[in-house]
Amino acid sequence: METRIDSSFMLSTLQNGERKPSSALGKDEFLKILMTQLQNQDPLNPMEDKEFIAQMASFSSLEQMSNMNSTMQTFLNTQSGNQILQYSPLIGKEITYSYKEKDAEGNETVKEGSQQVKAVSRKNNEVTLELLDGTIIYTDEIIRVSEKTAGSNGEN
Repeated sequence: METRIDSSFMLSTLQNGERKPSSALGKDEFLKILMTQLQNQDPLNPMEDKEFIAQMASFSSLEQMSNMNSTMQTFLNTQSGNQILQYSPLIGKEITYSYKEKDAEGNETVKEGSQQVKAVSRKNNEVTLELLDGTIIYTDEIIRVSEKTAGSNGEN
């Protein structure tokens, strides 16, 4: 006697034959694989309880990691916005910064510049400072921060 599975119990995405390839396996794909495995198991030799529990534990672990990844991404997005606020007090301040310059032979020398900060922004997920002369520097290039001196005109 042949046992047939009622097609109404099958996942709808497997019925229509359309599959969209993906480079990443997520919790939905894991659940589809598990359901397909359960639907197509040999009724005379079903999956053992230990195997099923291990797969469900893996699914639960995958779901928790996915949730943690989402929470961490939200946290990082919040932090990058806070960094702009963190550096905003530098606007109007005189900063001294270091930069590398190549000569005609291709030798690099480290030089310093001094300029007033005009704006703070984010570029490539890093905080940048725009100086009065239009120079853009990263925050890790700052050597010194001071009040704008009375005789300073913002030039190097």
